[in-house]
Amino acid sequence: MTDLTKLTAAELAEQLRSGETTAVAAAEAHLARIDEVDGAVHAFLHVNREEALNDAAAIDERRAAGETLHALAGVPIAVKDNLATKGMPTTAASKILEGWIPPYDATVVSRLREAGLVILGKTNLDEFAMGSSTEHSAFGPSRNPWDLDRTPGGSGGGSSAAVAAFEAPLALGTDTGGSIRQPASLTGTVGVKPTYGAVSRYGALAMGSSLDQIGPAARTVLDAAMLHDVIGGYDHHDATSIKTEWASMADAARAGQRDGALEGLRIGVPKELASGDGFEAGVAESFQKSLELMRERGAVIVELETPHFEYAVAAYYLIMPAEVSSNLARYDSVRYGLRTGEGTVEQVMSATRREGFGAEVKRRILLGTYALSAGYFDAYYGSAQKVRTLVQDDFNKAFAQADVLAAPTSPTTAFRFGDKLDDPTAMYLADITTIPANLAGVPALSIPSGLSSTDGLPVGLQLMAPVREDARLYTSAAAIERALTDEWGEALLAKAPQLTSDSKAGDR
Repeated sequence: MTDLTKLTAAELAEQLRSGETTAVAAAEAHLARIDEVDGAVHAFLHVNREEALNDAAAIDERRAAGETLHALAGVPIAVKDNLATKGMPTTAASKILEGWIPPYDATVVSRLREAGLVILGKTNLDEFAMGSSTEHSAFGPSRNPWDLDRTPGGSGGGSSAAVAAFEAPLALGTDTGGSIRQPASLTGTVGVKPTYGAVSRYGALAMGSSLDQIGPAARTVLDAAMLHDVIGGYDHHDATSIKTEWASMADAARAGQRDGALEGLRIGVPKELASGDGFEAGVAESFQKSLELMRERGAVIVELETPHFEYAVAAYYLIMPAEVSSNLARYDSVRYGLRTGEGTVEQVMSATRREGFGAEVKRRILLGTYALSAGYFDAYYGSAQKVRTLVQDDFNKAFAQADVLAAPTSPTTAFRFGDKLDDPTAMYLADITTIPANLAGVPALSIPSGLSSTDGLPVGLQLMAPVREDARLYTSAAAIERALTDEWGEALLAKAPQLTSDSKAGDR
C-alpha cells in the first residue's frame, strides 16, 4: 500500500494543490490498492479504470495551466451502485438491472464531476439497498477489512469497506434506515446522513422516497464535511430538495477542531437508544467511556426520555416496504432492465420479477403491498405514519433540552456472515438506533469511538442534530473526534490489520 492511499482526503487534496503529487498518481495508487485487496474485500462491483485515469490526467492538465480548481479536484472517490452514472453500469446489486448503463448522471455524481473528483468505480450493496450486511447483493457480499469473516454492514457495506480498506479516501452512500451510518460503525469509518432534502436524490434508485438520503463516507469528519459541501444544496430536479442557504460544512468541521469546542455543548442521551436487549457489552462500555470523555472536556450530558423511539422500527418496517412496493413497480420487463419468459405482458412481467428480484426484495414488496391494500391501509400504513409524527415530536422535545443527541450507532460490532441472514427480524434490529433519524428527517452521523473490549472490533458513536442543523452536527462531531483521537493516541484505522493480496476469508 502506497503512502498516497493512507492520506485523508484533506491531506491528499493539499498535496495535489501544492504539487507534491498528481491526480494521476493518486488514481494509480488507489487502483493498485483495489487490485491488491478487492479480491478479498469485494467492495467494488465495477472499477472505472480507464475513465478514472483519463479524468485524473485532465485535472493535472488544468492545474498545470493555472486554472483555479475545487479543493477536492483530483481526489479519488467511490460511488454506491444505486446512484446513476452515465456510461457506467448501475445495477443496485440486482439481477434485474444487471448490465444497465444509465444515459444520465445522478445530481450528486454530476457535482462530483464538476468539482473534479475522480470516480474509481461503483460499490457493492444489499440489493436495492435492502439489508444490513451486503449479504443480499445478487453479486456476492462485501467483507469487513477488520475481519474478512464478518460483514461490513449494509446496505452500503461496499462504500464503507472501500474506505476502511484504503481503496478510496471518500465514497458516496445512501441511507434509508442507517445504511451509511451502520456500515461506518462496523468498519471504523465516518458516515453521514444529511437532513432530508439537503442533498438531491435525483438519480438515486429509489427505495423509500420519504426516507432515502445520499451522504458521505470517509475516514474523518473533515473529509466527510468537504464531500458534503460538494454534493449538497438545492436541485430543481428533486421535488423534496430544500431551498435554503447552507453554511460550509468543512468550515463547521474545522471550528470543531479548535481548543475548547466541547465546552458547554449539551449532549442528550435518549435512554431508549443507549442500552437494552441486544446491546453488546463492549458497545455499551465504549459508549459510556465516550460520554465520560466528553464530560471531562466540558460537555454537559443530559439524560432524555424519548418514549416513542421504541416503536420506530415497527413503524419503519411498515412505511418503508409500502414505499418499496410502489417504487419497484417500475421494474416491469417493459421499459428497461431484465426481460425473461414468454407469453402475455403479465406472464413476462411475473417471470422477470420472479427471476430478477432476490428474496429480501420480494419479502419487502409483499409486506408493502399488504400494508397498502384495501382494508389494511389505515390499520397499518396510516398508523405507522402517526407513530412517525410522535417520533418527530420526541426529537423536537429532546432538542429543546440538548444541542445534539448521542447514542451507539449499532448495538453490536461486525457480525459474522450467516448470523442474521435467516432471521429477518434480527437483521432489521441491526438498525434499531439509526432508524429514528430517518423517520424524522434529522441529520445524523457516525464516528469511530474506539474498539470493543470483547472482540477488538470498531464501535461507532452516533450524533444527531435538528433538521437543517447539519453544520452544528459537523462541529460537534469534529470536537468529539478530536477528543477521542487524543484518547487513542493515533487514528483508529491505523490499528486495523493491513490487508494484502494474499488476504483470504478468515485472516485478520
